[in-house]
Amino acid sequence: MASERPNRRLTTILAADAVGYSRLVGADEEGTLERLRAIRKDLIDPVIAAHRGRIVKTTGDGLLAEFASVVDAVRSAVDTQRAMTESNAGLAPDRRIEFRIGINLGDVVVEDDGDLMGDGVNVAARLEGIAEPGGICLSSAAYDQVRGKIDIAARDLGQQQLKNIADLVQVYALSPAHPAAAVPHTTVAPRLSIVVLPFINLDGNSEQDYFVDGVTESLTTDLSRIPGAFVIARNTAFTFKSKPVDVRVIGRELGVRYVMEGSVQGGGDRIRVNAQLIDTETGAHLWAERFDKPRADIFDMQDEITTRLARTVGIELVAAEGRRAERERPNNMDAVDLAMRGWAILNQPLSLRRDRAACDLFDAALRLDNHNVEALVGLAFYHGNDLRTFASTNRDEQLRIAQMAITEALTLAPGNALAHFVHANLLHVSGATERSLRELEFAITLDRNLAWAHADAGFLKVLLGRAEEAEADLTNAMRLSPRDPGLDRWHALLGIADLFLGRLGSALDRLRKSVEINPNVAMPYFFLAAASALSGRAAEAREARNAGLRLDPNFTVARFRNERRSENPTFLNQREIVYEGLSLAGVPEGN
Repeated sequence: MASERPNRRLTTILAADAVGYSRLVGADEEGTLERLRAIRKDLIDPVIAAHRGRIVKTTGDGLLAEFASVVDAVRSAVDTQRAMTESNAGLAPDRRIEFRIGINLGDVVVEDDGDLMGDGVNVAARLEGIAEPGGICLSSAAYDQVRGKIDIAARDLGQQQLKNIADLVQVYALSPAHPAAAVPHTTVAPRLSIVVLPFINLDGNSEQDYFVDGVTESLTTDLSRIPGAFVIARNTAFTFKSKPVDVRVIGRELGVRYVMEGSVQGGGDRIRVNAQLIDTETGAHLWAERFDKPRADIFDMQDEITTRLARTVGIELVAAEGRRAERERPNNMDAVDLAMRGWAILNQPLSLRRDRAACDLFDAALRLDNHNVEALVGLAFYHGNDLRTFASTNRDEQLRIAQMAITEALTLAPGNALAHFVHANLLHVSGATERSLRELEFAITLDRNLAWAHADAGFLKVLLGRAEEAEADLTNAMRLSPRDPGLDRWHALLGIADLFLGRLGSALDRLRKSVEINPNVAMPYFFLAAASALSGRAAEAREARNAGLRLDPNFTVARFRNERRSENPTFLNQREIVYEGLSLAGVPEGN
């Protein structure tokens, strides 16, 4: 019997290792480990994410990462080494933490857990071993891909015999501290790059400083969870505290495209928060929000404030990047540009016609880079939405495309919470309801602020015959993201749960709210038609039915009955009331 072929792919491998780790630990074990953890969290992880890399694994003193692009890998390495030079400034030589980095383009074996194996990895590790402290070594396979595309001086080290590597390897060394003389160095700020400046305490009350600083720190942490975001560490951001700032200067100094600033003011039993998102290139205010909140537990207040802001700012950043790409390079967009434009569409209230344009953008992105995680997740999300809203006219094909895309996305980014959310969606439409709920719960462990996952967890409890539990999850989603583009759907889901439980008055209120917020989705109209008919509101039922059929002329009671998504007996029994209501409203029966 033939053994199964291993899963292989061509990828860029980056290996990094701390110089003199044993010596540093021997001299100051706790201090060294604490600094390494801080460097990973505040510097290395955000840089790798900003350049669309994936950390494969870490060791006590090093890490292995992969990139779809060699240019991205080298830029990540250069940014890391330059940032480490700044971090070590002023420290005695024996206390500095320096890294060696090796980069190789090679064929690797992909293990089931996402680990990478093979000579492609081994060469990168051996290149790291011969790099100078603070330096970078590239194989010729990698260097050929970046020649002329980076402004760093490269030295040809000739052919090297690397340990345990059979063939000689042509090696090139980069010194990030020395730009190439012929090419002026101009830093291009990464996409989705932002610094959260310390919020201002307008009360001037020193006792409130810790709360205001806590908002800044928590917001910095939450924004860093956005896939692809490059967020300046809080230690750097706090050097601007209580100083007059020019956001354009900050943008140039820190290499970021956006600044977030704000203020907190107390008054009696309330707290008022103001926040603004500013483009550092133009100084233009892209978004602003102000909200009041009753005073409560300090940590509860911080959590609610930062969660609301992080979700909204994440949406605004993606939209701003989409507009920037259309403005600056309308005829020369790369895969990241196209994927961001797609997500800018999906981050608006659901519209199946408009979302088709997002699907086209994701397809175009994947033709340029079939490893773009955001495009893969977006493509699966689009097809899953079509299936979930009963709008699909080619169910099997859309499910196949979505499953292939999300499987690849999770292979490339197993820790991506949004990818697990989309996977849960596909399990849901496939009828694997309990598995879907477990996948949502896992997504929430990865990102506790993922409001979409909380909302869908509530709806899945309806499918599992636990409709009375749905409201807690859905209202939590609304608390986390009170202006979410999915708000119309969440009101609809609350109305559906009420309908299942026979609470017709509450169901009507919530379903009306749903179609008021977003009149472009068919299913809430059909549920509203059913609830209205069951309540004896024949005219409202006809109006809702007709609105639904204008949006989805192929909808029938039979089609809805055949896609029931769960075999739970309580759910099936409760669903009968919907069939009855749809029939009373005059929705076509179908067959």
